[in-house]
Amino acid sequence: MGSDFAQENEQPVHRVWLSAFAIGKFPMTNREYASFLQAAGHSVPKSWNSPRFQDPDQPVVGVSWFEAMAYCRWLHDVSGKPYRLPTEAEWEKAARGGVEGQRFPWGNDLPDWMNPHGRGEAVEQPDQVGHDPPNGYGLHNMGDLVHVWCHDWYAADYYRWSPPDNPQGPATGVRRASRGGSWRHRLKVTRCAARSSLPPDRTFTDYGFRVALSAD
Repeated sequence: MGSDFAQENEQPVHRVWLSAFAIGKFPMTNREYASFLQAAGHSVPKSWNSPRFQDPDQPVVGVSWFEAMAYCRWLHDVSGKPYRLPTEAEWEKAARGGVEGQRFPWGNDLPDWMNPHGRGEAVEQPDQVGHDPPNGYGLHNMGDLVHVWCHDWYAADYYRWSPPDNPQGPATGVRRASRGGSWRHRLKVTRCAARSSLPPDRTFTDYGFRVALSAD
């Protein structure tokens, strides 16, 4: 986990052991989130009715960490399964697609469709989910569309003292960890090891989430 050739908060590279888990094949979509809004009577995100972000198969955006957690609790209640947000460690393992040290979800080089010099017009909204090639685990959009919330509190120096088994992040903090690239920051945090964070009450149109589940 981590990288010795990038940001200081990704250092040092260290080995982590994780219990088996499942993670969503795609980021959560508007179609799926709408079921939660209707059933739970939850307020819609500020961007919900914007034409740029209302395609049912786009990832839901403008969701705070608290709202993502509320969705997980609702899904737990209706399914009987303990759905939750992934940890940073789980997300990074999932993003690498089973290839240790892989730089991007698609390999060690950016694919042509992520090339900033060949994409034409500026991107103004996320695509529908699943239009990228899957990684080695069959997961889509691990490095594009939306940054996703993780369960952990964030600390820039966490890798210096994190436990080797199932790290859960610091016990307290101010910002929650997030991972993955987005439609707005196509290259900035696309790498599997790249870390980001945000106060948990903030909402942005390049932030979404995907769910995880501990294996039985």
